[in-house]
Amino acid sequence: MFHLKKIIKILISLQIIIISTFVPVVISIPYTNQLIKTVDFPISWQVPSIVIITLIFKREVVTIAFSIYLLIGLFFLPVFHNGGSIGYLLTPNFGYLLGTYPLVIIIDKLNKLKNRINYYNLIKYGILAICSMHIMGVIYSIIQILIFNKPELLLYNISKYSLGKIGYHLLIIIPISFLIKLITNKYSLRK
Repeated sequence: MFHLKKIIKILISLQIIIISTFVPVVISIPYTNQLIKTVDFPISWQVPSIVIITLIFKREVVTIAFSIYLLIGLFFLPVFHNGGSIGYLLTPNFGYLLGTYPLVIIIDKLNKLKNRINYYNLIKYGILAICSMHIMGVIYSIIQILIFNKPELLLYNISKYSLGKIGYHLLIIIPISFLIKLITNKYSLRK
């Protein structure tokens, strides 16, 4: 049976996952002919948020929260980045959602280290976790292509869903490492 603290952690994690899915990544770029132009990237803050909450709350809590998120998105509300419903299983995006599970497992290994989290370990495990998420997405895409016999979509799916996003996901590990270092120095949240 769950304790009240664990239920609260799961609900907080679920809320963070849902909210971070809806917040787009927007970068303001100054132009000479315009004062400022914003560029909206087709990605969200979900992956960085999951990395952070995994380091704070540990794997079990985040896995339960993410599983609830998947159930909500598949059967109840369109909470995924590009919608939802059971039809989302047919999109390559769903493979990257499934890739979140190995991401959480790898990032949680940092919680098991006896010493405090350092930058090198966070960057090393972060790169490994994000690459595993993208590998899972590519494998899911390959399975879809084999099932539906559409080999011409493989390069398109890989370029749109992996190559288009992996750079951002890898770059975001650096500021996350600074944020986590600040959090672990100030508070002891992972207890």
